[in-house]
Amino acid sequence: MDCNLYDINTIKKILSKYGFTFSKALGQNFLIDPDVCPQMAQSLNADDKTGVLEIGPGIGVLTKELCKVAKKVVSIELDKRLLPVLDETLNGFDNLEIVNGDVMELDLKKLIEEKFEGCDNIKVCANLPYYITSPIIMMLLENELPIDEIVVMVQKEAGERLCAEVGTRQAGAVSVAVKFYASGEILFNVPRESFMPSPKVDSVVIKLTLNGEGKYQIENKKKFFSLVKCAFAQRRKTALNSISNTMGVSKQKITEIFNELGLEINIRPEKLTMQNLIDIADRL
Repeated sequence: MDCNLYDINTIKKILSKYGFTFSKALGQNFLIDPDVCPQMAQSLNADDKTGVLEIGPGIGVLTKELCKVAKKVVSIELDKRLLPVLDETLNGFDNLEIVNGDVMELDLKKLIEEKFEGCDNIKVCANLPYYITSPIIMMLLENELPIDEIVVMVQKEAGERLCAEVGTRQAGAVSVAVKFYASGEILFNVPRESFMPSPKVDSVVIKLTLNGEGKYQIENKKKFFSLVKCAFAQRRKTALNSISNTMGVSKQKITEIFNELGLEINIRPEKLTMQNLIDIADRL
């Protein structure tokens, strides 16, 4: 069935047919702007050997565009109520597979290995639910999956933080993690009116290009990320106090490290550069 999934009346008719109602808990807002999804799909460096993993297809509006540019698309949908809807809206595509499950609980390495046979490169593309944006992106990055690009729509504030340069005011722990694994850029803005129901915030589409093998040399990755989380845990405090309070390391020890590295004792967490954080972690 080739239906216009950007038309509000068409959407309402299909959802009504299957008795579907929006779930606030799952952050369900469906896209009705016809320009956004084609732009997202085209922003992927996709070819006839590309596999795309989609998270949360909704009613399939982005999924349709991904099927047009990729060899194979696998969409993970948590809400079972949407499965019959997707069967109807996407029944014309034979390069698509829908997997019912929670992306945070699935073994994605195994899933990618099994579902994308014959694909030379794997990418992730999704309109992510606002309430779980950072956990999903961190899971994708930390699991070191065989993916080379992530293109996602996220809340504007979250996108700005994810793509912020480490050492700038907008940076947080998630900015450091993104920088460690990838380079991030904001591709374009998506106003709140582009959705049904309309959320209270604007969105952006961002692109994360993964670094591949170790851009940064770190002796103990676990200790490094523990330090990063602790440094940004109390943003209103100085980096020294935040690290000391949350890591349980004496202020004297951290002061010695700061002096050794030539860092100001009162430096704020967001002023620490990537190299500063790496050096502090190595010395702890």
